[in-house]
Amino acid sequence: MSIEAPVGIVLVSHSGPVAMAVAALARGLAGGGATAPVAAAGGTPDGGLGTSSELIVAAAAEVDRGAGIAILVDLGSAVLTVKSLLAEGDELPEGARLVDAPFVEGAVAAMVTASAGGDLDAVSAAAAEAYQYRKE
Repeated sequence: MSIEAPVGIVLVSHSGPVAMAVAALARGLAGGGATAPVAAAGGTPDGGLGTSSELIVAAAAEVDRGAGIAILVDLGSAVLTVKSLLAEGDELPEGARLVDAPFVEGAVAAMVTASAGGDLDAVSAAAAEAYQYRKE
């Protein structure tokens, strides 16, 4: 997969500022040229804490380039919201995938891999592999 059609990344958090900060961090650490599209879908439309199907769908549309979308989430109800959207089948672009990965480390790994031209399987695997990162 070339960077002309990169995998998109959606970061779903219960907090808008957290989602935006993680997106900025991932973008910054993957820097050095063109980066894959990433969008934050945090909080509720009125700026409160929670998750919003509406914001997730809009973020997915924003990053969709036809190569698939890796969706990373922070906590439980975000998982349920994304699973519900995927089950409906017509809300998210084709190739959207919920990725089981730690939110921050997974976002960075996904962004670096997508920006290097990795396909959706490679991006998902890189994000999931972040569970193995040791901090000791």
